[in-house]
Amino acid sequence: MPRGSRPAIVVVDFSYGFTDTQYPTAADMSAQIAATRRLTEAARAAGFPVIYTVIAFQPRELATLPWLKKATGMAALTVGSRLVEIDAATGIRPDDPVIVKHGASAFHGTNLAGLLTGAGVDTVVVTGATTSGCVRATAVDAVQSGFTVLVPADCCADRARPHTTPPSMTSTRNTATSRTQTTSSPGSKAWRDRRPAGHCARRASGAKQ
Repeated sequence: MPRGSRPAIVVVDFSYGFTDTQYPTAADMSAQIAATRRLTEAARAAGFPVIYTVIAFQPRELATLPWLKKATGMAALTVGSRLVEIDAATGIRPDDPVIVKHGASAFHGTNLAGLLTGAGVDTVVVTGATTSGCVRATAVDAVQSGFTVLVPADCCADRARPHTTPPSMTSTRNTATSRTQTTSSPGSKAWRDRRPAGHCARRASGAKQ
């Protein structure tokens, strides 16, 4: 599959509500977080954008959003709580943009597409949690927004099977297959390292918010 010259890493929902096992919505995602951190650090060194997302709700929304009537455990993810803070183990930096979303996709109802377009991004590398929900939805919407998409399997975690590649990864791979590829973090970094030097010269000016 052709790959572009200007990637961005989108780290989906590695917040404490999903990564700290003291919470019922979480699972052990330490291996996937470590793999993602290696990828984001390589991206920053090359001058590529790194963007984080978190799902968070205002208390007034809890009784009205249909999704929360089905996924009742998500109601704990309220603005201002520790559950919606990005896990420090990801290596997030103060100047990294954080997209706050209210559903599965990091694109739906957010400015993510505009942020990526403004940064000159043509390829989105989707990592994070959970594979069967927010990662998949973000990958689908990235394709529909016109981006080529890579999904490093070792950088994606799922609460149901946190230590293995879940069946949902196959579903992600098969979604809009002409523009989506499941890969690995070493594979993503190897592709980055093959880019001409000019592509790594600067960090995109639109990568901050």
